[in-house]
Amino acid sequence: MDFKIQAVKLAKEIGGAKAIVELGIPENTMDAWTKAAREGRLDAGPGSHTPQTAMSLAEERPEV
Repeated sequence: MDFKIQAVKLAKEIGGAKAIVELGIPENTMDAWTKAAREGRLDAGPGSHTPQTAMSLAEERPEV
């Protein structure tokens, strides 16, 4: 779950399209996670990530 939260935070910071590329995840996956966060089903909370931290997130990426 932590990867999803961090991915949504990154998308908020740099935009969804850039986050998708940085993290190497499918667009529909990011859309679902973002929607879940908006609806309160995924607590993204405050905070953000930069492109530099995206690289470490990409290494943690689960298979989707």
